[in-house]
Amino acid sequence: MGALVVDTGLGDRVGEFRGVAGPYWSLRPVGGGTEWEAEPQRVRPALLMEQLRARTARLNARSRGEVL
Repeated sequence: MGALVVDTGLGDRVGEFRGVAGPYWSLRPVGGGTEWEAEPQRVRPALLMEQLRARTARLNARSRGEVL
């Protein structure tokens, strides 16, 4: 729970693992947002560089007032 992973089925989108929903994994954007479901075979652990990129993008969006 809470591990950052990459959904390769959605263009390498980085998300936070939230749990299992039937045959799918529930993921959400780093720092919050709308969850989505991913096929487990299309999910891999996020590399450190990918984790940093996702967290930095979230902080930049927050500083611009785009997200809370």
